[in-house]
Amino acid sequence: MRADAQRNYDRLLQEARQAFIVHGTDVALEDIAKHAGVGIGTLYRHFPDRYALMNAVFEQEIEAITERARELLHCGDPAEALARWLRSVAVHSTAYRGLAAAIMEGPDARMPACKSLLRTAGGSLLWRAQQAGAIRGDVEIADLLKLNYAIVSIAEKNTDDRGLYDRLMAVTVDGMRVRHTEDGSPAGFRKSFLDQVDEMAAANVANARGAAEADRFA
Repeated sequence: MRADAQRNYDRLLQEARQAFIVHGTDVALEDIAKHAGVGIGTLYRHFPDRYALMNAVFEQEIEAITERARELLHCGDPAEALARWLRSVAVHSTAYRGLAAAIMEGPDARMPACKSLLRTAGGSLLWRAQQAGAIRGDVEIADLLKLNYAIVSIAEKNTDDRGLYDRLMAVTVDGMRVRHTEDGSPAGFRKSFLDQVDEMAAANVANARGAAEADRFA
């Protein structure tokens, strides 16, 4: 990349980072280009769309989250380490309004570098907790990140309740912990929500048929 092109790229990243913090990720790209001292065409030459620009900005931020995951790999309680890391993700997401939604709600083709870094960092902590028998084996990092995003979104809409995120995350982590039977062996995993719905529906159908048969012979 030529020196002038590199300067434009760096200025665009710097202005975009500040704009996302102050105005959120929906800020007009024209405003970012203007404050960077370049035309909108220059912005699009470097970043084909809004998500390419966001990916470039947040990839650097997520490096800090990745480093935090490495530190927490040495935490004595693997489940607590996972919870602390998720809180770090939440703090970064809240600083940039719209970041969590952009990463979690879009398809995998959108902001792929950010998603890959998050899943790799969190996946190492989750795997460690599962190997230690602390977290259920059916928990997946992609689902856990979506749960974290949902909790962040709720907390952002209830800013007067400052302890809301921590309470909801505590419930989430508790629900992921492995339960043990009286003899100390791990308890079986609960059936999925949809499996329970199917079983309830089947039971209702059977009850309805039984009632119909009883009425016919009454």
